[in-house]
Amino acid sequence: MTTTVPPHVSKIEDYLARLRDLRSEIWPLEVPREVIYPLGQITITEHIRRWARVRGDHAAVVWHGRTVTYAELDRLSDRVAAHLAHRGLGPGDRVAVMMPNLPQFLVTFFGILKAGCVHVPINPMFRRLEVRYEIEDTGARLAFVLDDLIEEFAAGAEDTSITEVVATSVRDFLPESEPLPPGAQDGVPPAPGAVRFLDVIGRDDLPVPDDPGDLDALAALNYTGGTTGMPKGCEHTQRDMLYTAATGGVQGTAITQDSVFLLYLPVFWIAGEDGFLVPLTAGATLVLQYRYDADETARAIDRHQATSFVGTVDNVIEVMEAAQRLGTSLASLEQVTSMSFVTKLSAQVRERWAAESGSSAVLRESSYGMTEDHTMDTFTRGLEAIDLAGRPGFVGIPMPGTDVAIVDFLTEELMPIGEEGQIIVRAPSLMRGYYGKPEATADTLRDGWLFTGDSGLIDERGCLHYLGRRKEMLKVNGMSVFPSELEFQLSQHPDITAVGVVGQTDHSKGEVPLAFVELRDGVELSPDDIRDWSRQNMAPYKVPLVRVLPEIPLAPTGKVLKRELERLASSPSEG
Repeated sequence: MTTTVPPHVSKIEDYLARLRDLRSEIWPLEVPREVIYPLGQITITEHIRRWARVRGDHAAVVWHGRTVTYAELDRLSDRVAAHLAHRGLGPGDRVAVMMPNLPQFLVTFFGILKAGCVHVPINPMFRRLEVRYEIEDTGARLAFVLDDLIEEFAAGAEDTSITEVVATSVRDFLPESEPLPPGAQDGVPPAPGAVRFLDVIGRDDLPVPDDPGDLDALAALNYTGGTTGMPKGCEHTQRDMLYTAATGGVQGTAITQDSVFLLYLPVFWIAGEDGFLVPLTAGATLVLQYRYDADETARAIDRHQATSFVGTVDNVIEVMEAAQRLGTSLASLEQVTSMSFVTKLSAQVRERWAAESGSSAVLRESSYGMTEDHTMDTFTRGLEAIDLAGRPGFVGIPMPGTDVAIVDFLTEELMPIGEEGQIIVRAPSLMRGYYGKPEATADTLRDGWLFTGDSGLIDERGCLHYLGRRKEMLKVNGMSVFPSELEFQLSQHPDITAVGVVGQTDHSKGEVPLAFVELRDGVELSPDDIRDWSRQNMAPYKVPLVRVLPEIPLAPTGKVLKRELERLASSPSEG
């Protein structure tokens, strides 16, 4: 990665040196100042192989009564790699995965990387148009899909590059004595024409391909939204995954081989991917939950003596209340980090956790980041004496090897310490670019810096404060929703001629999208009609509230007047 000084940012290296001096005065004694790779800078897949050799019987993944050891994880992922090679796939070929939190997802992930292929996670909540977009954008040739999702996936994959679907069931890794996890479905008929996942991992006669062992080859396309059009695939390598796992484990969570890391964040998210990479590269145990359920989480922490977990502030409080109600213990927890999506972490929330949880862990904010940089640019561990005492939005100090600066949104000149501007990041975890989108890449990645579009400031101690999205992105229950993406999708409706989407504050979800639409002449559609169409064509959390207007307000340039829509959004209206 280049470290060229951006020509439009004056004296940035002097600026960064000053920030490092400020941070050195508050750097926690228990947090190493350098990047530490416990097994060296080897591939993610080689980590699994080595842990399988030195502690093969140790639990790698625990999932609703099923334990997968490191030896088993290594062996089964080898068989996935062998299947891909048998089907003619190899380095650079894209493989789609559409599953929720299942052991099969992890086995498939490591198998894809062992074959040198590229992991393309698809959100299980996606509908056919969204599925089709990612398949066509990546040219994925083979897909691993949960049975429940086959119908929607098949509709989206029709007449695309997909030549084979490997189908799995929730029951495939669930012990017979175990009930279905909360939210899981049963009784889904076998997918016609699909290869069964159990057949893939049950076959031991295929040769395992040589692992390319290339840290810098394209390894994953993690999709994020954008300010124009549809989502973009962030090109990530095993090298940037490894850096994120190393710093997230050492600086972020103090993980060791004895740690038990509970994860319910969706593994198809970049944050969920980090959530399994951190423990599994460290030789620790991952307790994976099918999806978030407060009671199930409280029981799992007690049952498995989990030492750390991360969730939204609301979820952390819900788990604490569930433990009190169920009589389970959270005393094993040593590290608990929270994400301030709807409810923000405050001194009052922290004090309540300390008083009622029974855990010695200090509740703290997680970190700053985004899909483009693998989400963990900063750490907050050891900074609890200062994190909530000053300005809001505290997200800590940069990981070793990562630089963060604040520049003016318009001039891109450095902003003085304490003043707001755009957050820019330079880190080993940065994506190579947006897949197939050189113009968007050039606009976002410049001279080794990621221009995030986020608003923030650096305080007098050198700590970063995240103040919000300068871009239009909304956070709906913590899920990223981009108005431009919804506008694009709604414009596909044959009777909608113009559309503008803005955010509206919602007490329970934080924000919800509100779509203003203009209909084709002579057409009569209600907001409910449009919402019904939306439910068939987009993930549930994206389905907007709808208002029909006679005419969408436009600027002379033809752009939608978002400020006028925001004014209308603040006025009461039916629909």
